[in-house]
Amino acid sequence: MDAALPVPLEFRLPDGWLAVDPETGGATGVAFAAVHPQSDAGFTANITIDGEYRPDAEMLDEIAEESVKRLRHFAESVVLVDRREVGSADTPALIQRLSFAAAVGSARHDLVQSQVYLSVVDVADPRQQAAVRLTLTTTTAQHDTVLADFQDFVRTVRPSARVEI
Repeated sequence: MDAALPVPLEFRLPDGWLAVDPETGGATGVAFAAVHPQSDAGFTANITIDGEYRPDAEMLDEIAEESVKRLRHFAESVVLVDRREVGSADTPALIQRLSFAAAVGSARHDLVQSQVYLSVVDVADPRQQAAVRLTLTTTTAQHDTVLADFQDFVRTVRPSARVEI
């Protein structure tokens, strides 16, 4: 996926979360990254956003499955804990939760990833539809503590009009 979002979005970070440069923060291939102010056992919870144009109507299930397959390339014991369609026919969305183990630096961590997939119509060109993925990655121990922040963040995400200069 490209590092730029296919459609402009606006959103508000939860209190205390800090936006970081995705590349220097180790989150390659995403358009936006933020980190929680408190690490847990040497791992810092993070929120990322990425997306791509996907014209097919049944895209969210496919993209969610692609995410699971990609994660299996670098993580151990990837388990799909939950996957549900949410939203409406006009604004479809899908959520999934994955658990896995991964080496971060020299330490192995048990992690949880909560992913929200949104089908977003481009405000500037309503014929264009994109799939946007919002991801929260945390340690298993910290997940329940920061999940409400992520849910609050997701509620603020919406399409934005492009600004031409």
